[in-house]
Amino acid sequence: MLIGIVSDSHDNLLLIDKAVQILNSQKVSLVLHAGDYVSPFTITKFKLLNCPLIGVLGNNDGDHELLKRRFSETTNCTIQGRFAQITREDFRIGLLHGDETELLNAIIESNHFDFVVHGHSHLQGIVRRGKTLAINPGELCGYLTGKPTITLLDTTRKEAITTEL
Repeated sequence: MLIGIVSDSHDNLLLIDKAVQILNSQKVSLVLHAGDYVSPFTITKFKLLNCPLIGVLGNNDGDHELLKRRFSETTNCTIQGRFAQITREDFRIGLLHGDETELLNAIIESNHFDFVVHGHSHLQGIVRRGKTLAINPGELCGYLTGKPTITLLDTTRKEAITTEL
């Protein structure tokens, strides 16, 4: 299974459009968003994905209730609050924003998950801790690093590759 991973889109509509195009062209089966959409109007851009999107809230997401409402208006996008535990093809995936560093590290070190997806730092990184592959796709928005990125996770190979947009 090929999973698209994004985080920290921060209202950058042009780069959200570009990411959606790339993810659709790669024929991903699922997209995970690790939070910081910021404004609810960005959710309409993710409706154009050809697969489901599961997301969590980030520390910069403003109106949680309106974000949840926008998600509920789509057929392919869901939001799980601050944390999601997802099972696909017998793989356990933990999804959170990652702004609570101690919690993030405890989840990664627990070895309960095959993959832990997080964002927040805007810094791309892929690290193996025991059986867990921790994945930060970097920032979709490109605001802090100047490098907008997304990550593709191949669950069959148990590896992730980050691409600059």
